[in-house]
Amino acid sequence: MIKKVFKAILNTVPRPLLIRLSYVARPILEFALKGNRFTDPIDGKSFRTFLPYGYGKQRSNVLSPSTLSLERHRLLWLYLKNETDFFTSPKKVLHFAPEQAFYKRFRQQTNLDYTTTDLYSPLADVKADICNLPFENDSYDLILCNHVLEHIPDDKRAMEELYRVLKPGGMGIFQIPQDLNRETTFEDNSITDRKARAEIFGQYDHVRVYGRDYFEKLRQIGFNVIEVDYTKVLSPELVEKYCLAPGEIIPVCYK
Repeated sequence: MIKKVFKAILNTVPRPLLIRLSYVARPILEFALKGNRFTDPIDGKSFRTFLPYGYGKQRSNVLSPSTLSLERHRLLWLYLKNETDFFTSPKKVLHFAPEQAFYKRFRQQTNLDYTTTDLYSPLADVKADICNLPFENDSYDLILCNHVLEHIPDDKRAMEELYRVLKPGGMGIFQIPQDLNRETTFEDNSITDRKARAEIFGQYDHVRVYGRDYFEKLRQIGFNVIEVDYTKVLSPELVEKYCLAPGEIIPVCYK
């Protein structure tokens, strides 16, 4: 019943209001869905089910009732925790469009000199255009810029700016919605109808669908790109337990 009601709300309530409602309702959702089948690795809480999420055709069992994280958030958390020194070593970090699932947790880490940026987000320390950043060259040890580039008309310029402000030897993680069955990235500015754009690009405000050539686009900027399929590192049991998307690639980029 809870899942049906939540699904109906997702289909009718504007997204900004939905986010606010979700945070108000989170304690109720946590209590109602408490169980031991699935676990959110970000906070360690377990549930009998996760919630559905998505534009148009919704994915089932993907939205954590506690952190409101999606598959990509949980996958990134596990990678950072298990494979990097993100949580232990001093780092100067730049985080674009900070995700609610991460924001407070990263802000509280004493090892991080943590700056958030975005053109519109109320969570941004610095309001800035990703294509014209107000930061010095070679400024940051680590940059997180996830599910941002698909919104940017001039993504090449944005990638160049990410490269410019990353320190030599620094690491960037630039996740995007990606169709790995598609060889080349597709965009078409002549499609202006919102419904049509949502059907073709996944959201009305996405300007492209990235294909497998996304990694080469980053390499052409100068990044050394490692295509990490971290779900292959984890056991199938953990992939299911954490409600991850098998085969999702984390683009880990070095300067």
